[in-house]
Amino acid sequence: MFRRVSLCVFGASLVVLSGCFGEGGGQGGTAYVTEPVRTGSVVMTIAATGTIEPVELVDVGAQVSGQILSFGEDTDGQEIDYCSVVTNGMVLARIDDVTYLADLNVAKATLGRAKAEVVAAKAQLTQAEAELRNASRSWERATRIGVGDALSQSAYDDYQAEFEVASAGVEVATSQVLQAEAQVVEAQAGVEKAERNLGYCTISSPVNGVVIDRRVNLGQTVVSSMSASSLFLVAEDLSRLQIWVSVNEADIGGIKAGMPVSYTVDAFPDMTFTGVVRRVRLNAVMTSNVVTYTVEVDTENFDNMLLPYLTANVQFEVSRADGALTVPSRVLRWRPSGAGRIAAGEGEGMIYVLDDSGALTPRIVKVLLDNGRMAAVEGEGIREGMKAVAGVVSGAAAAEKPAEDEGENNPFMPNMPKPPRRGGH
Repeated sequence: MFRRVSLCVFGASLVVLSGCFGEGGGQGGTAYVTEPVRTGSVVMTIAATGTIEPVELVDVGAQVSGQILSFGEDTDGQEIDYCSVVTNGMVLARIDDVTYLADLNVAKATLGRAKAEVVAAKAQLTQAEAELRNASRSWERATRIGVGDALSQSAYDDYQAEFEVASAGVEVATSQVLQAEAQVVEAQAGVEKAERNLGYCTISSPVNGVVIDRRVNLGQTVVSSMSASSLFLVAEDLSRLQIWVSVNEADIGGIKAGMPVSYTVDAFPDMTFTGVVRRVRLNAVMTSNVVTYTVEVDTENFDNMLLPYLTANVQFEVSRADGALTVPSRVLRWRPSGAGRIAAGEGEGMIYVLDDSGALTPRIVKVLLDNGRMAAVEGEGIREGMKAVAGVVSGAAAAEKPAEDEGENNPFMPNMPKPPRRGGH
């Protein structure tokens, strides 16, 4: 989701420096720089950068080796290419299948031979069983007659040997049948493997999505080894995106799941997008002795305006005060020359305001939130429209302003960079 914003975000809380010059303060004509107390919002944020990533990214590879013969067609009837919209099962590419078709034919022939061997083995078993029955009857007669005048010892032994040989022959024939049947199973597996490899020659999309990257061209040879060769990257749904944000270890403690996030991208500098923290990954990365964590931010992309891999300038919203009286933070830091110390409790500060007569009056306020640029305050007698003093601009009194204010207003002083880590909108 996104919204269009102007250059002055939270216009009610970001106050442009309004110099109220020539207002007498009873100090020899000292002119004060004042800021009006306004009603607005103050936000405490953590700033970081990240990369926009598809939520579901499928790496489509090849499980067989061969030459790319052709590409399929996308939903618009065009050849599969970058940004092609595809559906589940749609053909992405075809690999030369001549070798794998030949392997399938060989496997089928092997299966046919194995089945024939089963038939032959069963026939031999039938023959062996017949011989066993004949030898069994002869042996039974010999045992009834016994060795004597009618049956010599050698004939008796021959009948016994024939029976034993026939029995062993049945066992051998039975084992040959089992072996032939096992060869059939093996040959059937070979056929299925060859069919599967032949099917791998057609590369199909496993999901509905958009082709992010096409890594092969026509005529290119794909070599599949221990890992599948990557041919296409398909993003399943670009209406939902994630931002992988690298956050310093000093800031990671303030980031929680469900925290609101706003971000901008250089491609659309006049727009602000929003998201929600999904989770903080625990696998920290150390680079040059700096430890960072990756934070996943979920965001919507209904109009497909955002593109994968854009750099996002992210602001994590740690806390905020809405509808509060606000003043620039430097108002809390300014003190007039020779001012005595006024006791303030924890979470309190002091500002100086000019009343209608031009008198300078100190006010103790409770600081609800201070992000370094704007502060949300409340206190007795503090109301919208009051003039809070931020400095002086006359003669030697100008030295009473803090050094940081001098740097901000003096064009001849260098502007020192401020920490980008925390700040408001």
